[in-house]
Amino acid sequence: MKKLEYLTLKEECFNLKNEKMVFGEGNLNAKIVLVGEAPGAKEIEKGKPFVGQAGKYLDEFINILEIKREDIYITNTVKIRPYKFNEKTGRKVNRPPKKEEINEFKPILLKEIELIHPDIVVSLGNYSLKTISGKKNHAIGQVHGSPIKLANCILFPLYHPAAVIYNRNLKDTYYQDLQKLKAVLLQFTE
Repeated sequence: MKKLEYLTLKEECFNLKNEKMVFGEGNLNAKIVLVGEAPGAKEIEKGKPFVGQAGKYLDEFINILEIKREDIYITNTVKIRPYKFNEKTGRKVNRPPKKEEINEFKPILLKEIELIHPDIVVSLGNYSLKTISGKKNHAIGQVHGSPIKLANCILFPLYHPAAVIYNRNLKDTYYQDLQKLKAVLLQFTE
């Protein structure tokens, strides 16, 4: 039944736009759902979330938390690649999702989370944090590493792995937040 609902939701999503998308994937009975910002070039190419540069951090994330990729569900706030053209190279480069793109995919994301029904949703960065919490005033710099109780689960905000790539000063904070998340996860597995 859950698999059929998942496939129906995926089809609904793919019918929204006539462009390549990356839908969430993983364990449909996962206790943990990871929500990123949007797919990048590698994700669009492979049709899977978190396989590009941020995917390397995902592997590290999984190792630190001592979980397996097959035990989690991974998705993004926006299912298309938001891009712009680099004026110098003429190539596509990633850009933050626009409000319209977020609003278009928000119902899909919320249905995904409802379908999986996890104990913990880990938001990676500001876009997923604000979309899932429904609070526009939330900022990742203020609430990272602090569990937020939602109606049906715990929201655990983390910096997006790309933020750590671009700002090495966040690396220690990111690892401290992962240790906090690990402690929260232990509460649900005992």
